[in-house]
Amino acid sequence: MTEKDKILVVEDERDTRFILENLLTKNNFEVMTANNGQEALRMLDTFTPKVILADWTMPIMDGLELCNQIKSNEKNKIIYFIILTARTSLRDRVTGLDLGADDFLMKPIENQELVARIKSGIRIFNLQKELKAIEHSKAVIELACTIGHKINNPLSSLKIAMNNLKEIALQNPSEQTEEDFQIMQQSIERIQTFVQQLTHLENPEIINYTDDSKMIKLD
Repeated sequence: MTEKDKILVVEDERDTRFILENLLTKNNFEVMTANNGQEALRMLDTFTPKVILADWTMPIMDGLELCNQIKSNEKNKIIYFIILTARTSLRDRVTGLDLGADDFLMKPIENQELVARIKSGIRIFNLQKELKAIEHSKAVIELACTIGHKINNPLSSLKIAMNNLKEIALQNPSEQTEEDFQIMQQSIERIQTFVQQLTHLENPEIINYTDDSKMIKLD
């Protein structure tokens, strides 16, 4: 079953909130509602929408302040934010855009236009999320290559030094030194394999290492 796109409606007028919730639900969206910006922020702890539809004028925290806080949060900033307003002045729109609003809809709202704007916002959200994932993968690959090359240089020096020591040890061989050199050789080979995996990483996959940390899957 396809997961529904999530929408958060923030509106203090009960009748308007009810109408918007029913309209969006009928258009196959998963909808949550909040009475004001402060309540909406609390809901974001457990509900992650792709689009927030918020009235400009609300008590406790209005739509502009909510927008400002959403766009200031790295986790939530790609959420597409639409402000509902009866204000028509260019100055008001510029103020909203300066705070990060993505779109404006003038009240009264035409249903088809509202749904079309929300679908457009969802497409933009999905593209931004995809780009963010690509950038993250690119950064992981670049980091892995950097680490690999940084390890490879001292590893080469270590191999040369070990071979020199091996030649010296052959002048007075013993079972213990032979065993030590075998362990050293195996360790070097393991590091070489690790370096090759890092420098040839193409599709990094992040997995859980412990409850508090993650690591790159290499094999």
